Amino acid sequence: MSAQPARSRLSIWQAAFVIARRDFVAILFSRAFIFFLLGPLFPVMVGALAGGIGSEVQQQATSSAVGIAMNEADTAAMLEAHRQLADELGPVMPAMKPVVEAHRDAGFDAAAMLEARMGDYAAIVSGTPAQPRLAGTQEQVDRLGGRVALVAASAIGNAPRAFPELATQVVTTSGASEKVDRVRTAQAGQLLLFLLIMLLAGMVLSNLVEEKGNKIIEVLAAAIPMDAVFLGKLFAMLAVSFVGIVVWGSAGVAAFALGAVDGGTLTEPAVGWPLFFVLGVVYFAMGYLLLGSLFLTIGAMASTVREVQTLSMPVTMMQLMVFFFASYALARPGSWQELAAAVFPLSSPFAMLARAAQFGEVWPHLVALAWQALFVAILVKGGATLFRRRVMQSGPRTSGRKAWFARKAKA
Repeated sequence: MSAQPARSRLSIWQAAFVIARRDFVAILFSRAFIFFLLGPLFPVMVGALAGGIGSEVQQQATSSAVGIAMNEADTAAMLEAHRQLADELGPVMPAMKPVVEAHRDAGFDAAAMLEARMGDYAAIVSGTPAQPRLAGTQEQVDRLGGRVALVAASAIGNAPRAFPELATQVVTTSGASEKVDRVRTAQAGQLLLFLLIMLLAGMVLSNLVEEKGNKIIEVLAAAIPMDAVFLGKLFAMLAVSFVGIVVWGSAGVAAFALGAVDGGTLTEPAVGWPLFFVLGVVYFAMGYLLLGSLFLTIGAMASTVREVQTLSMPVTMMQLMVFFFASYALARPGSWQELAAAVFPLSSPFAMLARAAQFGEVWPHLVALAWQALFVAILVKGGATLFRRRVMQSGPRTSGRKAWFARKAKA
């Protein structure tokens, strides 16, 4: 009985997993990838720090108090009136404090004190509550005059000391405002999806060109099918991209929690935040696989970095036009433009994510994801075929011709 021949090659999926694991580990623990992760964080950190410092400086510059240069009884009455008004009106009322340096005689000159920069005062009110005099620049007098007069009137009892209770009727939102707010959420989702895909998809080009220059591709092709190399590299880059998104997202959440950045206000999407985030992750994966397979095919056709830049420019510009088309279709729900953007595979992730923010139906996303997955499979298969032919065109074909002529000569 003859022994069964041992399997010498892995299946395409097993080989793809080996390549994916190899590339994932090699890229993840490289110094270049660490600097790649830190690259987008530096501008954000600088912007957050600059914004925080600028806000603090602005707050310090505008938080100068109004000085009260009156006798002790009038000063106490003004401060009590100010306290009651501030409780009702909040930050509308400027801060007030006594001018401790003031001389209580008739020769006190508030204007001279301000010009001499004695104390941190935006303006100084003197005289009496019945006849107040406000000294300050024209800008400060225009800004503070009415509020100082209100405090003085309250101090002498000419203004109500207890404000009437205000009956309110609050609505959560209106139909028009909800539509506009959801459009903003859709635009934010589209922009974030586009930036992440364009920022991360380019990594596949540099990695492939480097390995072609080092002849590593030829070594891999001799051991496993080239289709597996294509798939492994593509999904390894997708996994690396998710690592980058997790790092940047964690940094953003930490900055938001510490108050370094203002998260703004985005209306909850129609499908709800949890499902919207899930759809965002899935649509990112689909868009990345589509664009990544194109970039990987371009990398197979190029032999130098300059050729990669030349060949990738049309694809990058095409993706930019696709994003603009999806953004244009966002404002036209139910039109043929929206349908075309949802059907065209490269714009479908952007269009469908915007639809998730505007409409609550789930079944269109299932159809769109199935269509995108089908096109991903077609593009991956076509890209892998071209990848195999381009990468392996040097060597195997020549050796095959020589072997054919040798066999003919022997015959």
